[in-house]
Amino acid sequence: MKVFLDFEASSLSGQSYPVEVAWVFQDGRTESHLIRPAPGWTDWSPEAEAIHGLSRAMLEEEGQPHEVVAARMIEALSDHELFASAPSWDGKWLSVLLRGAGLPRHALRLCDTDEALRSTATDILQAVIPGVRLDAEVHALVSAANAARSTDPAHRALADALGEYETWCRVRQAARAVPRSPSI
Repeated sequence: MKVFLDFEASSLSGQSYPVEVAWVFQDGRTESHLIRPAPGWTDWSPEAEAIHGLSRAMLEEEGQPHEVVAARMIEALSDHELFASAPSWDGKWLSVLLRGAGLPRHALRLCDTDEALRSTATDILQAVIPGVRLDAEVHALVSAANAARSTDPAHRALADALGEYETWCRVRQAARAVPRSPSI
């Protein structure tokens, strides 16, 4: 099953760490966690706090221990395809979280959401569009769905993961609405 995931972080520095994670399964189920910083995770950016609205004090009080969140991610996500809009950044924070919990940093792997969009459109359209037009139709559907995305992310993990999921839903719906080509 496809899962759309997003992290919020302490900053964009090399020492940054995850402060929130959320995911949405392709069936619409969601999960979200505030992450209490691990000992030694000291990087903090007031600018990042101003964007996501999560203070370090709030995370220390309301967040779950990082190792609990990491274990939950392994439990919930291990057998699924994981997608993020910024897999290099989100992958960095996933790696920091897993390593901080003593888990293998590649226990979970992220792909770019656009891969999920393209594969979903291709899977649906290959039965109704001739091969010579398939790539162009897939590209058009993915481009249109991406153009319909909000240009201003919420900078909260669940809202942003839901945005990725909704974009995927738009692609799936648009692909299903394409009429069968007469030459197929």
